[in-house]
Amino acid sequence: MKIHIQDGDLHLTRLRTRMPFKYGIATMTSTPHAFLRLRVEVDGKPGIGIAADSLPPKWFTKDPARALDEEVAEMLRVIEHALDCARGLHAESPFDSWRQLYDLQARWGHDQKLPALLSHFGTALVERALIDAVCRLAKQPFFQLVRSNQIGMRLGELHPCLAGKSPADFLPEQPLRQITLRQTVGLADPLLDEDSAPHERLDDGLPQSLAACIRSYGLHHFKIKVSGRIDHDRERLRRIAQVIEQCPMQPYRFTLDGNEQFHTLAEFQAFWQDLLDDTHLQDFFAHLAFVEQPFHRDVALDRKVVSGLAGWSRRPPIIIDESDGDLESLPQALQLGYAGTSHKNCKGVFKGIANFCLLQQRGREHADQPAIMSGEDLVNIGPVALLQDLTVCALLGLQSVERNGHHYFAGLSMFPRAVQEQVLQAHSDLYHAMPQGWPALRIKDGTIAVDSLTTAPFGTGFLLDVEAFTPRALWQYQ
Repeated sequence: MKIHIQDGDLHLTRLRTRMPFKYGIATMTSTPHAFLRLRVEVDGKPGIGIAADSLPPKWFTKDPARALDEEVAEMLRVIEHALDCARGLHAESPFDSWRQLYDLQARWGHDQKLPALLSHFGTALVERALIDAVCRLAKQPFFQLVRSNQIGMRLGELHPCLAGKSPADFLPEQPLRQITLRQTVGLADPLLDEDSAPHERLDDGLPQSLAACIRSYGLHHFKIKVSGRIDHDRERLRRIAQVIEQCPMQPYRFTLDGNEQFHTLAEFQAFWQDLLDDTHLQDFFAHLAFVEQPFHRDVALDRKVVSGLAGWSRRPPIIIDESDGDLESLPQALQLGYAGTSHKNCKGVFKGIANFCLLQQRGREHADQPAIMSGEDLVNIGPVALLQDLTVCALLGLQSVERNGHHYFAGLSMFPRAVQEQVLQAHSDLYHAMPQGWPALRIKDGTIAVDSLTTAPFGTGFLLDVEAFTPRALWQYQ
């Protein structure tokens, strides 16, 4: 499969949340959303691929002192550099194209003193647009191209212990048809209807409080963010437990997001022990699946800081997320005693597939040790980003996936009507029309259907017209 990346461009729009989303040190009320269009030739045939993502400040670099506009400008610089590197690339497969781009972007990011997580945000956006174009030209869905390895993956180049293996040796035989939605409970989210002051209550037809979401969506999987302040977290977890334990769908499961709040192992051990000793939470914690990224990314993979993690007998299963910045991050984490990592498309599709295969291999070799890959979210929404993200999760068989875009944004109400109609026509299993006409995620018994995504080229069953949005040259962050 001969690949030639010819050109590409970037368009943007601004999304405003229906309610604030507090995660870690940031509270999101709006975010830029980028669409990247790539023009490619595959075996001499021209085609177009589209990828999209939000640009959320305070996630790729968690620096409270930096201005939001500086961080957005830096994310755009990273994307534009990756696009510049991609122009003119020739390769023998999509995987080879990605490898060339990854190496170019990595060297540049190192020279610019940028964290790998941020540098490869640009790599991942170009990668997704390339995958979309390849799938469209091949007239095959993503799952089929990966299972047959027409994308040309050589797993041993990324993880040497997988030399001689192919993705089909580890992937499910068929993609998932439905995925359980793991609802985010943000640090500022109302738990009960009465927690919202009258002037804060929404009238858009979507539930607002945690209790209302459980009633409306039939939720039974949850992701709960903690602040690292034990008195505050203990009390809030007690309240959350009371709400969730009324959940009509049983059994329920939940994960905790540590939000990088801890800088030493001892700090987290003390925090964790305090929660375990709380008699009000003991039954609740029997439903815990894992803890996500409790340690700050600056120390999470520092052997001197977390050297005692593997020997801590009472540790919960812990995975990395923000610390998963490059190809070596997961192997390092597993050696230190972590149980796995998350998948997000913004961290890379090929990288996510390779990490999944590595964890599957670990599970086969060490059946007594957890090997976890979770599906996580970055306030992902349609009409493109969410669909491509769920397509990869379905490929990997990730049964429980954290979602929060549907909760913090009013469906696809902020997009042009023509785009809304495209989504409703192509993906009526995933979206339904609200009384106001705009699409909202279709959630039943806590699950979402993804059949239409896995039979589409790469999640999206239509080609988005990016001209409906603002060209990069004309866009300004406000």
